[in-house]
Amino acid sequence: MNTAANPASRWLFPGRGAGQPARPDHLSALLNEIGVPAAAARGAAIRQQLLDMPAPVVADALGYHHKTTTRLRNETGGTWSRYGPGACGRSPAGWAPRGTGDS
Repeated sequence: MNTAANPASRWLFPGRGAGQPARPDHLSALLNEIGVPAAAARGAAIRQQLLDMPAPVVADALGYHHKTTTRLRNETGGTWSRYGPGACGRSPAGWAPRGTGDS
C-alpha cells in the first residue's frame, strides 16, 4: 500500500525516519488533536470484532488474554458462545482450548 504523500513508502503511516512507520504515541497525539479519542476508538473496534468472531480468535490475533475478550464479548452482547477450532485442534498461532490435551 502506498500513501498519496509518499507513493514509494510501504507504510500507511510513514514516520520521520526513512523506512520507518509512525510511532503509535505520535499517531494517538495527532488523533487527540483533531478530537478523535484513540482509546475509545480502540475499544469500539475490538468490541465490533467480537461481534463478528469468537473471543479466543480475537484474543490470539490481538494479543489479549482470552478472559478479557470473553468479558468484552459478554458486555457487548456477542453470541459466540462456543468455538470449534477445527480438525487439527490448533490455530496457526498455536492457541488451543483448555482441556483438549494439547499444550
